Amino acid sequence: MQTVTIQIRIFPTYPVLLRELGKEYIEIVNQLTAQAKAEGTFPKISTKDVEANLPSAVKNQAIRDARSIHNKSKKNEIRPVLKRRAYYLNNQNYSIVDNAVAFPVMMDGKVQRLSISALTTERDQRLLSSGKLGLLKVVEKSGKWYVQIAIELLTEQVIGDVTMGIDLGLKVPAVVVTSTGKTKFVGNGKQNKYIRRKCKEHRRKMGKLKKLSAIRKQENKEHRYMKDQNHKISRKIVNMAIEEQVSVIKIEKLTNIRQTTRTSRKNAKNLHNWSFYQLQMFIAYKSALVGIKVIEVNPAYTSQTCPICEKRNKAIDRTYQCSCGFHAHRDRVGAINIMRQPVIDDKSLSA
Repeated sequence: MQTVTIQIRIFPTYPVLLRELGKEYIEIVNQLTAQAKAEGTFPKISTKDVEANLPSAVKNQAIRDARSIHNKSKKNEIRPVLKRRAYYLNNQNYSIVDNAVAFPVMMDGKVQRLSISALTTERDQRLLSSGKLGLLKVVEKSGKWYVQIAIELLTEQVIGDVTMGIDLGLKVPAVVVTSTGKTKFVGNGKQNKYIRRKCKEHRRKMGKLKKLSAIRKQENKEHRYMKDQNHKISRKIVNMAIEEQVSVIKIEKLTNIRQTTRTSRKNAKNLHNWSFYQLQMFIAYKSALVGIKVIEVNPAYTSQTCPICEKRNKAIDRTYQCSCGFHAHRDRVGAINIMRQPVIDDKSLSA
């Protein structure tokens, strides 16, 4: 079982209403987590105890979300606070039929089922009809509205013993190694860096001219380019996994990657612009569709450890050299060690 999240564009007639509902939803969640933090335990409450202009089903979901956030952050001194407006519904309270999404809202003090036209692709329709629908999230991004839907897919696990390791980076977006000895360098880091630099220069010029709309337009263009690159890179990786009959893909756990990834000062901003997480999610959901399991491993010292003698060495520029005689591209060494790393929690990565 793999979880894939799809995003569908919607065209609401009452966007102000959705903003108000999204704001009220996160306010309720934040109030409940604050109460739980103060009391040291999550309160035993029902929808009758929650004062909000929301349908009962949505109040129930808010309670579940607040409880989940509290349970995950019990050991943390700082309580997570939601800031972005969002409206959540479970799979029993929404429907998608004939390019329209319908879900309950509060209008004029009454619960009404609001139907909103939606733009679904062939891929969206295929996934919606082939899996079990999960949580739905209504969000606004740059003035456009979307619903994000989690879908559980029942896929047949590929039978085989070939493992793949992937090392993510800037100069080479992804280096792939299989347990059968195949290696592939995927993506063009220099081209990506050039595009981002040109976009940055254009935004700087527009900033001097106080053209804010042009700056946002340029940012959206850059994001679309990077998303397209991530789609192409992930597709090449999964196609290689299919050809090599890979059953498991190991990828580095991205926690603190911006602190641990090798980078120079001149590449610092490129690092923060590169969407590692997005690329990982694309790899995960494309793999899930063909039954390949994607799991996270600890990337610590993977680019410093010799795959032959396990001695740690620092690479010079892009070349890794060990006293035992082994030498290779630094990122290939990282991919080999990621492939050999034990899994963190033996759980598949959800896309």
